[in-house]
Amino acid sequence: MGIVQNTPLLAALFAIFFAQFVKIPIHYLLTRKLDWKLMTSTGGMPSSHSAAVSALTTAIAFETGLDSPLFAVSAIFAVIVMFDATGIRYQAGQQALIINQMRLDFQTFVQEIKGWPQKDGQQKIQELKTLLGHKPSEVFAGSVTGILISLITYTFIK
Repeated sequence: MGIVQNTPLLAALFAIFFAQFVKIPIHYLLTRKLDWKLMTSTGGMPSSHSAAVSALTTAIAFETGLDSPLFAVSAIFAVIVMFDATGIRYQAGQQALIINQMRLDFQTFVQEIKGWPQKDGQQKIQELKTLLGHKPSEVFAGSVTGILISLITYTFIK
């Protein structure tokens, strides 16, 4: 089987691209701002990580059955990825929010107390990225997206 006939791989890759792309119109509906950078960003609705692993796991279930060792490995892999997306990565994003606010507060403090004006050539400190992980609803939506992509793939294409 060639790589272009590897349906589980193709379903997982399509799930990633679809989930990343659909973030743009969802963000637009919520904010009325079009942000094409969401196509390559982490975090947001739906989770492309969850979409990928759930599409992969569902496709492997179609290919090898629910009783296969390959399905078991994929299912455990999917659970770990989705747990990580809502746990560690989400908390890192929350910490980045607080650190960014502390840095802003410190800069304001220094400027007000010490009277240090901002120099023209002074570099702005880059903020930490706060959108790293996902809320449980984003992981759930990504998981449903991936499962639906595999179901559609195996129902209508394969």
